[in-house]
Amino acid sequence: MEEEILVELDDRLHKSIEAFHRETTRLRTGRAHAGLLEGVKVDYYGTTSPLTQVANISVIDARLISVKPWDRNMAGPIEKAILASDVGLTPSNRGDVVLVPVPSPTGERRREMVKVLKRLVEECKVSIRAARRDANEMLELVENMPEDDSLRAKKKIQDKIDAAGKKIDSLSIEKEAEILEV
Repeated sequence: MEEEILVELDDRLHKSIEAFHRETTRLRTGRAHAGLLEGVKVDYYGTTSPLTQVANISVIDARLISVKPWDRNMAGPIEKAILASDVGLTPSNRGDVVLVPVPSPTGERRREMVKVLKRLVEECKVSIRAARRDANEMLELVENMPEDDSLRAKKKIQDKIDAAGKKIDSLSIEKEAEILEV
């Protein structure tokens, strides 16, 4: 039973770290990358679809993203969807392709992004602590477990939590340096 609890804990920790990583890729660092447009939804003939399902997104250089719709008539709706999204980018429709320049963020904007990053770190750590709480509660429900085994299992749980926290901290430090890099 202890092994099942640890496997479930590992799975939850992995999902928390992956979600954190996915969220931090959406933070603008001043360099163009396709992840900036990941959350954009486009009205595709009456159906709301992710941008990645209606167009090819590619990075031309460090400051320019190209969005080439599979259907030429979709360039206008793609441009409107990018403008309406919260990514803060201004696209330019060239007819068959939508170009999205990525301006270098100001010092104030960089500090705001670091604050958002710190909020994301705290949210991830809260989910990690919730996973620890749930694992410890499941451990308490195991009947006839010797106290030594219970203490050993709690130590393993805490070690996994500590490792996940260190991983989040290291990812956060890397992302903060990337954001503050001019």
